[in-house]
Amino acid sequence: MVGYDPEAKCVSTLEAAAAGSAAGLVNRVLVSPLDVIKIRFQLQIEPLSSGDPLAKYHGILQAAQRIFREEGLVAFWKGHVPAQFLSVGYGAVQFMVFESLTKLVHNVTSYSARDSFVHFVCGGLAACTATVAVQPVDTLRTRFAAQGEPKIYHSLRHAVVTMYQTEGPWTFYRGLTPTIIAVFPYAGLQFSFYNILQQFSEWVIPAEGKKAGNVKNLVCGSCAGIISKTLTYPLDLFKKRLQVGGFEHARAAFGQVRIYRGLLDCIRQIMREEGPGGFFKGLSPSLLKAAVSTGLIFFWYELFCMGEFLHLPGSQRRMLA
Repeated sequence: MVGYDPEAKCVSTLEAAAAGSAAGLVNRVLVSPLDVIKIRFQLQIEPLSSGDPLAKYHGILQAAQRIFREEGLVAFWKGHVPAQFLSVGYGAVQFMVFESLTKLVHNVTSYSARDSFVHFVCGGLAACTATVAVQPVDTLRTRFAAQGEPKIYHSLRHAVVTMYQTEGPWTFYRGLTPTIIAVFPYAGLQFSFYNILQQFSEWVIPAEGKKAGNVKNLVCGSCAGIISKTLTYPLDLFKKRLQVGGFEHARAAFGQVRIYRGLLDCIRQIMREEGPGGFFKGLSPSLLKAAVSTGLIFFWYELFCMGEFLHLPGSQRRMLA
């Protein structure tokens, strides 16, 4: 079970970090193509419609075919190295902090560590901590996924040096404000709904063995991901638009580009030029990704925690309990 449970055998902080990083690593390999398509949709100024002759992308299958035709199969894993650093680091910090916070709540407050509101607050705080830790890597990942051909950055080292020399150190934290604003409710809702759905599923369909439990974790995680992503999606789009600021020359091949002076200016320009629908560009691949990604991250985390726990000697298991 995700989160501290005084009535169950719990993992240590280091085991939570290891399980979180392993879950992030496996998950990133599987969802990278959806992430690349989602980012391309989010950064496109033109409507995502086949009726607009200037629109480069207008559907998931069409975008996948065009990216494959123009850039090859490897394009779906553009920026995969920084993305893996992002996933491993984020997963480790997020789950380590979440497990620690829920345990702290149980030990020093009157709240139950299994309460959904506690999971919302602890999940949001854990995600904010992880976000600050890996934001530079997220910016690098977005730049790699967003660039077309010919490439502006030829390697991770080249990207870091070029961005630092031409844009300064703060460029690695572009989009941090909307990211923090978005990640707290998004992650909080993920953990909270995962907890609610787990409790509901146990009430409706009692678990029958380990395989049934694994399927339940996957389904509950997927549903939690869809709900939380839908409620917080516009903030993710603002973050992506701001992260490619100063990178406009590399975006010319994809259509129109815009320069935003900050979060409020970004919101105003999108509303004026693209309408309310502009806030939800790329929602379809994002929901698909959220369902797959969140479902798998909880699935792998629970699985890795279970695996590590089962391999511990009996004396260590009793100590953790």
